Amino acid sequence: MTAPDPQPSSPPAPGPDPRSVRGFRAGLALRTELLGWSVALLPASAAAFALLLLWSMAACLVLMGAGLPVTLLATVLVRRFADRHRTWAERWGGKPVARPYVPLPEGNWLTRLRAILRDPATWRDCAWLAVDSVAGWFTAGGPFLVFAAGLFSLTYPLVFAVTPAQVFRTPLGPLFHVQTLAGSFVMVPLGVVLLALWYAVAVPFARLNAWLIRSLLAPTEQAELRARVAQLASSRAESVDSQAGELRRIERDLHDGAQARLAALGMSLGLAEQLLADDPQAAARLLSEARESTSTALVELRDLVRGIHPPVLADRGLDGAIQALALANPVPTTVTLRIPGRLPAAVESAAYFTVAEALANAIKHAGARRISVFIEYTRAGGGLLSMVVSDDGRGGASLAGGTGLRGIERRLGAFDGTLSVDSPVGGPTDVRMSLPCALS
Repeated sequence: MTAPDPQPSSPPAPGPDPRSVRGFRAGLALRTELLGWSVALLPASAAAFALLLLWSMAACLVLMGAGLPVTLLATVLVRRFADRHRTWAERWGGKPVARPYVPLPEGNWLTRLRAILRDPATWRDCAWLAVDSVAGWFTAGGPFLVFAAGLFSLTYPLVFAVTPAQVFRTPLGPLFHVQTLAGSFVMVPLGVVLLALWYAVAVPFARLNAWLIRSLLAPTEQAELRARVAQLASSRAESVDSQAGELRRIERDLHDGAQARLAALGMSLGLAEQLLADDPQAAARLLSEARESTSTALVELRDLVRGIHPPVLADRGLDGAIQALALANPVPTTVTLRIPGRLPAAVESAAYFTVAEALANAIKHAGARRISVFIEYTRAGGGLLSMVVSDDGRGGASLAGGTGLRGIERRLGAFDGTLSVDSPVGGPTDVRMSLPCALS
């Protein structure tokens, strides 16, 4: 007797895709956040118009010989107000919006005011205030109005039921009159359509607002070029000063160390040559001391060369050099490297010494118990070497707190690199460094 064939299992009941559900929830959370921003940006548009009036009145008073403090105060308020909107534009535009203002010179109020009035960014701020006082009501108020109308339409039956007669009986104007509670449900589909429309237009309108802010508050190409030239001039000057200081250090180390020992070695060899015939034992002692001096001078020269360019860096590359640093570190150090090839020698040297300085700072000042080094190379954007040195120390490190981090910043600045420090009091500390480069 054979067993019956098993019945084919029925396919699972269709259901919503979890990925689409998560995507909808994320999109809804994003638009809810945008709704809160719209509520904040609506009064901000009114504030932009008020600041425009204040600044214009103050500038007119200055032209008439008065209003100097008011103008400076209005300028400070306008720039802080613009900085808030730059943060908004960075959040929804995807790119940071730099401050384009020229640094104020030292001097009295008149000197500073003259610099402010000559700064093109000041007048761009005024143009943005005029645009934002009008466009803000559309880019922020439009989606909010659609959401409010959709919510009202969706809940109109409830509103109809709880309000007295003759109140909210013509939701779409005098030509549309609702008589009964059942008839009020005709507004519900309209509410669904309006909320769907709000869901669709909220993000594009936010990006449009961010684009308006970026177009007027971001630095112009000429301002970016001037800032770039100033940055290159500053980094070049710092590199020249650093190189001159390094040459002076090498000269001092050679003069006080190896050069002195080699001079003493020559004197010892000359004296041994004189004593060789009359006192061979004394000549032998001098030759032994000369041999020891030679070994000591050789060690000092090797240390000096290692400070200029470590031999392990030339032999094994950045990977091996960083691993050697970690092995020699008195604090337990873990290293993670993702470099697919060799970097240019100058970049390897800069990366090695910046990581070495960051490790030295963590050992000397942080009181760390564990340190980690993460180095990764990405090819995007022409190539970028990212380095992170993290420790579990006491924290509180800042660029203004010492010369170690400033030295790292100067070394990176010579290669258009960047440095950022995240070090709250109590730790942990993350020193993030980057170097734009290409593989050799």
